[in-house]
Amino acid sequence: MKNYIKHDPWKIIEDKFNPDYNKISESICSLGNGKFGQRANFEESFSGKTLQGNYVSGVYYPDKTRVGWWKNGYPEYFAKMLNAPDWTGIKINIEGEELDLAKCKVENFSRVLDMKRGVLERKFTAETQSGKRLEVFSTRFLSIVRDENAAIKYTILPKNFSSKAEILSEVDADIKNEDSNYDEKFWTEIEKVSDENNTFVTAETKKTFFQVCTAIKTTLTNFSKAENILKEKYAAKKYTVQLTENQPFTVYKYAAVTSTMYYDKTEISKKTLEVLEKAFNDGFETLLKEQENAWEEKWRESDIIIDGDVAAQQGIHFNIFQLNQTYTGRDERLNIGPKGFTGEKYGGTTYWDTEAYCLPFYLATADKKVAHSLLVYRWKHLKKAIENAEKLGFTGGAALYPMVTANGEECHNEWEITFEEIHRNAAIANAVRIYIDYTGEKKYLADYGLEVLIGISRFWAQRVNWSADKEKYVMLGVTGPNEYENNVNNNWYTSYSAVQNLKYTIQAINFVKENYPQDFERIKKVCSFNESETEKWQDIIEKMYLGYDEKRKVFIQNDGFLDKELIPVSELDPKVRPINQHWSWDRILRSCYIKQADVLQGIYFFENNFDVETIKRNFEFYEQFTVHESSLSSCIHNILAAKVGLYDKAYQYYLNASRLDLDDYNNDTCDGCHITSMGGTWMTIVQGFGGMRIKDGMLSFKAVLPEKWNSYSFQIRHKDNVLKINVSKSGTQIERLEGSECQVIVDGKVIKV
Repeated sequence: MKNYIKHDPWKIIEDKFNPDYNKISESICSLGNGKFGQRANFEESFSGKTLQGNYVSGVYYPDKTRVGWWKNGYPEYFAKMLNAPDWTGIKINIEGEELDLAKCKVENFSRVLDMKRGVLERKFTAETQSGKRLEVFSTRFLSIVRDENAAIKYTILPKNFSSKAEILSEVDADIKNEDSNYDEKFWTEIEKVSDENNTFVTAETKKTFFQVCTAIKTTLTNFSKAENILKEKYAAKKYTVQLTENQPFTVYKYAAVTSTMYYDKTEISKKTLEVLEKAFNDGFETLLKEQENAWEEKWRESDIIIDGDVAAQQGIHFNIFQLNQTYTGRDERLNIGPKGFTGEKYGGTTYWDTEAYCLPFYLATADKKVAHSLLVYRWKHLKKAIENAEKLGFTGGAALYPMVTANGEECHNEWEITFEEIHRNAAIANAVRIYIDYTGEKKYLADYGLEVLIGISRFWAQRVNWSADKEKYVMLGVTGPNEYENNVNNNWYTSYSAVQNLKYTIQAINFVKENYPQDFERIKKVCSFNESETEKWQDIIEKMYLGYDEKRKVFIQNDGFLDKELIPVSELDPKVRPINQHWSWDRILRSCYIKQADVLQGIYFFENNFDVETIKRNFEFYEQFTVHESSLSSCIHNILAAKVGLYDKAYQYYLNASRLDLDDYNNDTCDGCHITSMGGTWMTIVQGFGGMRIKDGMLSFKAVLPEKWNSYSFQIRHKDNVLKINVSKSGTQIERLEGSECQVIVDGKVIKV
């Protein structure tokens, strides 16, 4: 755990230059606007530790799967969100010396992410090897109003010299991914221009043939000479300027980043330049004011205020900020990658994390069309999910949604993940239920949801088999959320989720048949659905094997779990934590240690099916073996701990979740932030401490106040109402900010708001 980020409610502050932590800070201070984003790299040259990262939503590369032993059913490729052309470079050369902080004496350094305004600011004093001292101040933002624009204000203040200097403002498309095999590069040049009016590069991805046009305009305080520079996949303008002691010199750099996701190849350069010209003419201050106003509105919708605990407040602001700048819901073709725009690990593509951890945040804090877009994304991929299942031998419209995808195809090439971690189907089916329970829009079943549910239920019906020995249906050869056990039989979470999916699908069929008969006939035709299929589903519901330990009165995570040496995590030597960085995989698989909530994940999803005593027994049994080496673990433990009255534990799990990246708990923030788990962090306050649930179509709250907090408040958008919930030592207060009179449940009592 690192603790170098200063505690502040609204800002992420790195207040001294620490090159060893630079990649961590680049991740934490990343910027995005839903369409593109970037790590918080320096504008000037830096030869130290860095991951120069720019990313464009929807643009990916199908990196061919490489394994020593090819197994039938392996995905052909692993999808990578490509490191895209970099527009941020402002390179400074003073009398032959390049400004490079890795080669300078650096003082008064700060890098500050102002989350309230959506702005990254940086300042430092540098002394070059020849003794020249200068101060630099930079301000950068990616507009969430004009989501194809970005801008930088970069000011140089010479402190002890006057001299000529060269300033290079560039677009560099000659880049590669950090995880590229054999230093491969994935972009080819289509067009590049640097002339009196324009500087841009249009580059195309290999194989997928996406084009991205990156264009810049630069203005300077004054300059004596401008030179156009063109190289392979590179365009720039080099300015010769006069720097004068104690007189600031300012560079404004405007950018437009577009792709053929939105423009035809024949017009992408023209359209990009139009977007750039409009931003340039409006000017930096206008763009900045728009940004500040838009973020003020974002925070008005989704803010959580904590009084009395600055570290906790900073943590939740950071998580909400990253969620809001990663996904806006404007495009149903886009989704949320585990690293968002902050890094390249996991390929940057879609996992089950979205449905399991992000959907509740967008349901409650944004217009309902945002969550709707997330669900429609999966409906649009149903055909691909059926094809994915067919590749594995399933038939008759059975659908297996991918573990990892960029376009609906499975593209994750680790066997134990791709073929065994089939519980992702359950999260997607469950998301349909959550959306309808929350919004009350049951028509969604007729329009989209039922088709998805039928495909998933068909998969479960074929994935189980009858055990003559147990006289039950069993689920063999799976991996649950706990990836520290692979290829197990009868994972309780997977099997229980399958049963609940089947139940809900039968209910949905009956509802649509009765209320939307025309849609039901259409669905039957589209899905080639025969109502007799539900007979098998009902039999599975009634006869599914679900492991249970009578002695401990807990659900058994999977066959063989209780055969392990059940040594609590508290007895592990701290020097071997995290175990995934110290132990062999063989040792991990044979241990009792759980990467993340597994049985507890199922209890969380289907909480209404269990009494508090059952939840508490299972929580206390499995928590002692959980190492939380997944970012998706602490949030579930927080919610269940709060549910059963273990408030000190709930508070600690909140801190772990909210400050996971800020404090680099698992030594992996350098790879990028854990964006999808940030939705889980929001849940820790709203569902954990706030106790928010949906009961009979109403919002229900059973709030608790952590001992260290004076109060906290959050806002919830539910149906046509926006409510503010304030929890203090005097109790829970609810205020209606928008909408009409409504009813909510507080501590078990129905009240009018």
